[in-house]
Amino acid sequence: MVIESVILREIRMPLVDFFQTSFGRTINRRIILVEVRSDHISGWGECVAGEGPFFSPETVETAWSILSQFIVPKVLQQTLESAQDLPGRLQKIRGHNMAKASMESALWDLQARQIGLPLWKLLGGTRKKIACGVSIGIQQDVETLLMKIKRELSNGYQRIKIKIQPGWDVDVVRSVRELYPAIPLMVDANAAYDLSCTEHLKKLDQYNLLMIEQPIMHDDLVDHAHLQIQLETPVCLDESIRHSRDARHACELKACQVINVKMGRVGGMTEAKQVHDVCQKFNIPVWCGGMLETGIGRAHNIALSSLENFRFPGDVSASNRYYERDTVQPPIKVSRKGYIKLPNSPGLGYEPDLDWISELTVRSKQFS
Repeated sequence: MVIESVILREIRMPLVDFFQTSFGRTINRRIILVEVRSDHISGWGECVAGEGPFFSPETVETAWSILSQFIVPKVLQQTLESAQDLPGRLQKIRGHNMAKASMESALWDLQARQIGLPLWKLLGGTRKKIACGVSIGIQQDVETLLMKIKRELSNGYQRIKIKIQPGWDVDVVRSVRELYPAIPLMVDANAAYDLSCTEHLKKLDQYNLLMIEQPIMHDDLVDHAHLQIQLETPVCLDESIRHSRDARHACELKACQVINVKMGRVGGMTEAKQVHDVCQKFNIPVWCGGMLETGIGRAHNIALSSLENFRFPGDVSASNRYYERDTVQPPIKVSRKGYIKLPNSPGLGYEPDLDWISELTVRSKQFS
């Protein structure tokens, strides 16, 4: 495929409700969409970088700059045999995984559309439907949290994840378990603790959690291994896994029992598949995390989640859970039993809502 043009767009999307983690509250999302064109066909990707450098060092501004100055020139008017060619071309660019992933995901969509295959089949997916869970941010009080859990369970979601931080952890989990003793439940700390908190975190062992996600430092593997030895609750790594080498090291160190795969965090679909394969070799299950994506990014997550070793429900929810109107048509829907069916049309299986995207766009740049 010869990439004839690339269009970057920044859109701004208000969330239905704020989303709060241990490192801040998000009310509106600034999002970069990447469109690549070849032979009158477009492929679409989405950059998951945040507004500030808190989950990762990347931001919307750094991603826009890296895409414009360094990544787009590596693909524009270039011939690629497949989307998997891109990581090699970008190898000299250190870091900036989210910017890289947005371009690569657009190329995967383009390739799948050109050959007339659903993206999930091109990736080698085996599932025809994926199980869905939800992530619920830190709330103003426990009563509000319990109300939201009730609503999400009534919507069919199969797994509940709640964000925790010091002061909003053990007592909150106890309250949830008193009301919902048997639901699949996990917690996510987003690196809010350290090893000195081990005795406190061990109190969570009594609540039969699926896992505790990223309890300590974002760039650590060794201390997570020390922590996992002392916890009965499985540790899941998120921010610590930047590529498949990290995944292999985590497995060898026994730093975790589960890994969260986020395509943007690891640099693209090719690397995400490699993380999946490494974990499968070590019999470590994976699941797909969410980054408040719009439908374009969410559709890529749906395709990724079709791979065999995605054994836990992912944070891949319906369009209307985060946005009143999404960037794709038809909107992504979750069944009453908590599943999303894999689409059978070529590429992502969902079409960008071009009129709505145009209305949301605050800046754009075309390269040709």
